[in-house]
Amino acid sequence: MKHLLTFLCLFAISIAVAQDKEATISGTITSNGNPVPFASVYVKGGTQGTDTDIDGNYSLSILSGDNTIIAQLQGYRSLSKKITIAEGDTQKLDFALTEDGLGLEQVVVSATRNRISKKEAPVIVNVLSPKLFKATQSISLADGLNYQPGVRVETNCQNCGFTQVRLNGLEGQYTQILVNSRPVFSALNGVYGLEQIPISIIDRVEVVRSGGSALFGSNAIAGTINVITKEPVNNSWEISSNFGIIGGTTLDRNVNLNASIVSEDLTSGITVYGIFRDRDAFDANDDGFTEITKLNNNSLGAKVFLRPNDNSRIGLDFTGIREYRRGGDRLDLAPQFTDITEELDHNTIFTGVDYELFDDARKNSGTAYVSLQHTDRDSYYGGLGGGRTAADSTLANNAFGKTRDVAFVAGTKYTHNFKQDVITTGLEYQLNDTDDAIPGYNKLVDQEVNSIGLYAQYEWKPSEKFTALIGARIDHVNVDGLYRIQNIERLYNVSETVLNPRLTVLYNINDALQFRGGYARGFRAPQAFNEDLHISSVGGEQRFVILSDNLESEFSNAFTASLNYTKDFNKTQTNFLVEGFYTTLENPFTIVSTGTSLPNGSILEETRNGSGAYVAGANLELSVSPSSDFLFQAGATFQRSIFKEDQVLFEADDSVPGEEDVILEKFVRAPNIYGFLNVNWTASEAFKFDVTGSYTGSMIAPRVISDSGFIDLVDTEAFLDMTTKITYHFDLKETFHVELSGGVQNLFDSYQDDFDSGALRDSDFIYGPNRPRTFFIGLKFGDF
Repeated sequence: MKHLLTFLCLFAISIAVAQDKEATISGTITSNGNPVPFASVYVKGGTQGTDTDIDGNYSLSILSGDNTIIAQLQGYRSLSKKITIAEGDTQKLDFALTEDGLGLEQVVVSATRNRISKKEAPVIVNVLSPKLFKATQSISLADGLNYQPGVRVETNCQNCGFTQVRLNGLEGQYTQILVNSRPVFSALNGVYGLEQIPISIIDRVEVVRSGGSALFGSNAIAGTINVITKEPVNNSWEISSNFGIIGGTTLDRNVNLNASIVSEDLTSGITVYGIFRDRDAFDANDDGFTEITKLNNNSLGAKVFLRPNDNSRIGLDFTGIREYRRGGDRLDLAPQFTDITEELDHNTIFTGVDYELFDDARKNSGTAYVSLQHTDRDSYYGGLGGGRTAADSTLANNAFGKTRDVAFVAGTKYTHNFKQDVITTGLEYQLNDTDDAIPGYNKLVDQEVNSIGLYAQYEWKPSEKFTALIGARIDHVNVDGLYRIQNIERLYNVSETVLNPRLTVLYNINDALQFRGGYARGFRAPQAFNEDLHISSVGGEQRFVILSDNLESEFSNAFTASLNYTKDFNKTQTNFLVEGFYTTLENPFTIVSTGTSLPNGSILEETRNGSGAYVAGANLELSVSPSSDFLFQAGATFQRSIFKEDQVLFEADDSVPGEEDVILEKFVRAPNIYGFLNVNWTASEAFKFDVTGSYTGSMIAPRVISDSGFIDLVDTEAFLDMTTKITYHFDLKETFHVELSGGVQNLFDSYQDDFDSGALRDSDFIYGPNRPRTFFIGLKFGDF
C-alpha cells in the first residue's frame, strides 16, 4: 500500500509538472491574403494539434522549449516554423501558405490504407482531381482516367459501349476498383460501371499502378483505382449543365447538382449530389447501326459524417444509379423486332457505413466498416429479329435476360503509431453473388465468391531517408459457380488459401531525388470476370464466353522501381518521374474463340489458362508549375505485353476447309506507346484556358470476319485525341458565382474509320478514342 501511495504521488506530481511546462501559440493561416479555414496545425513529432476555424484562426497548447510547428491543408504546400517558447508564455505565429500546384503533398489513403502524404508514401500514388476532370470535360469516370501514366481506357463494343481500364498494359479484370476504399465494384460493375459513375460525385481518384496496393485485395495485380466520393467540407451549393454535339449531329446533355452543409462546430455535415444525363445514339458510318449507344443516367447520392466526440467519427455514404443504354439499329422499335439490339437497364446502389475511434494521443486508431453494392439489371442481347425468317424471329424473342448482383464487404482495421513506425492490421470479409440468366438461350452464370482476408503491414522508418513497407495478406477464397450455355454446362467449386507478400521501399537520396522499389504477389481464383459477363454479336449471332474445364488459379509477380526528382527553381515547381515495371503471369486467363457454333448458331468462346506471360515497360511523367496560375503535365508509357509461348486466339474447326488456328505472341489491344498531355492556364480572375490530350499508339485489334468466329488481326493506326476548353468566371455577388465554358473534344477528329457495318458486323471491332470531334458548352452557378 505504501508503494502504491508513493506511485500515485509521483504520478500526480509529474502531471502537475507537465502542466506547468505548457505554453500557448495562436495565429492566422492565410493564402494570398485570404484566410484558410480548416487547415491543420500541429507539432512535428508530437501529439498536439488543432484546426483553424472558418476565419483561419487557431490556438494551440504546446510544451515549452524548442518546437517545430507545421501548417498543412490539402491543395497547399505544407509550411513549418521553429519556435522557442517559455512555459506559461503566449506567442503569435502566423502562416502564409502557397498553393501546391503539382499536388506533391496531397494526403492519400491508397498507399498504406492510412492517411499519408504522397511525398512520404513508399508507393507511387497518382491523384486525379476535379480540376483535371473539368479541364478534360469529363462527364463520367471513364472519360477522365486516361490522363495518368500507365492508364488507358478503351471501348470494347459498338452495341453496348462496354469500357474497361488498363493499367500497365493489363486488361481491366486485373485492376481492383474501389469505392471509398472498399472493394464493392464487382465483376458485373466492371462491364459498364466506368460510365455509370458521374464525375460530379467524385472528390478525387487515387491510382496505384502495379501490385503496390495488394493489401486491398489479391486481385490488384495491375493496380488499384480508388474512387473517393465528395465529403462535406463547408456550406456550398452549385448547379451545372453541359451540352455537347457529338460528330456535329448527336446531342449529349447533362445537369449536375451539388450541395453541402456543415455545422458551425464542424462536428457534423452532409453533402448531396445528383446528375441527369441524356445522350443520343451516334452512327459513324451511316449504316443505321450505332457506334456510340443511347444513354440515360439518373444518379443521386449523399455523404454524411458525425463526430460524437473528439476521438471518434461516423461516416455514411449512399449512391443510387439508374442507367439505361441501348445500341444497335432501329432504336424506336421494341428490341426483338430489330436486326441487332443490346439494351441494358441498370438499378444500382452503393452504400456504406464506417466508424473510426482514436485515443487521446492519436497513437492508436481502429476502424470498422460495412459496404454494399446491389444491382438489378434487365437486358436484351439479340439480333436478326427484323423478319428475315421465322426462326430468326423466334431466336430474337429469346434474348431477354435478368441479372442480380450483390457485393458485400465488412471489415476492421487497427493502426498503432510508434514515434516513427506504424503497424497496421485488419480482417476483411468479401462476398460477390451474381445470378445472370437469359432463359431463352439457356444461358446462366450463377456464381458466389466468398473471401476472408487477413492482412498485416509494418511501416518501418529507421531514418528520415529510408522507409520500408513490409506486409502480407492471406486470403481464403471459395468459388461456387454454375456456368451454362445451351447444351454446355460447367460446375466450379474452388476452395483455396493463398498468402501474398508485399515489400516496398522509399529512399530519399537527397532533398530532390527519391528512389522507390517494390514487389507484390497476386492471384485470381477461377471465376467469371467482367469480359465473361459481356455478350457481343458477330454475323448476326451472339458470342458467349464460358469457363473451360479444369481452369486453374492465376498468379502474378509484380516488380517496380522508380526515380522521382522534385525541385523548386525559385517559384517554379518541377517534378519528373521515371518508373520501370515488370509483371509475370502464371496460368494467365485468356479467351479463345473455339470456332464452334452452338445449336442455335451462336459462337462459343472459352476462358482458358495460357502458358505464361509478362508485361514490361516504363512510365515517364513531367510536371511543371511556375505559379498557381499555370500547370504543365505530360506523360508517356513504353511497354511490351508478351505471351511466353504463342497463344491461340482462334481454334480452327477441322471440318471447315481452309480454316487455320490464329496464333499470337503479343497481347491484343495493347499499344507499345501511349501517353497524355495536360496544360492549365489561369490568365486572369475571369479567364481560364485548358488544353488536354491523349495519344494511343498502333496496336493489334482482333476482327471476326466469318460466322464461325475466324479472327483477322488488324494493325491499327495511332490516334491523338486533343481537347481545348475556355472558361469565363464572374461574380454577381460575393456568394453567387457564375462560370461559362466551351470548347472542342477530339479537336482533330482522330477517330476510327473502318468500323464493320450492317447487321452481320463484329461489334467488338472498335478501338481508338471514344468519340469523334465534339463541340460543347457549359454553365455553372452557385456558391462554390
